Amino acid sequence: MKKEEVEKMLHDKVEMGEHVSPILPEGIKNYLIDIDGTITDDIPNEEPERMATCKPFPDALKTLNKWYDEGNVICFFTSRTEAHREVTETWLKKHGFKYHSMLMGKPRGGNYHWVDNHLVRATRYKGRFTDLVEKEVTIEVFED
Repeated sequence: MKKEEVEKMLHDKVEMGEHVSPILPEGIKNYLIDIDGTITDDIPNEEPERMATCKPFPDALKTLNKWYDEGNVICFFTSRTEAHREVTETWLKKHGFKYHSMLMGKPRGGNYHWVDNHLVRATRYKGRFTDLVEKEVTIEVFED
């Protein structure tokens, strides 16, 4: 799905005369992808000079571009700061990553627990990008 198509789908949703939060069509995923340590080497914000010269993980490039081409939404969600936006966008373009958006300033430190009114799925990157598979796991949820 092209950037323009995604933007149109995610904006100006109106039901019964009221603006409402959009919901992606069935089968389309909204991927939030970390950068450092996930699609390339783990580069801390304190060493921004390395951001321009690091190499992408080949399986990450192949898999993410495949997901993009399948119509999914790709958003890079990174702990890099706004000061690193230009070098990051240049690097992504140089290596051929297809994506729709990028959010800077994700909290650092890990141990994320995301609370949202929309369905959230989390997949921990452990060194290799592949197609996702289904597994049964125990998760923490709010009490009914």
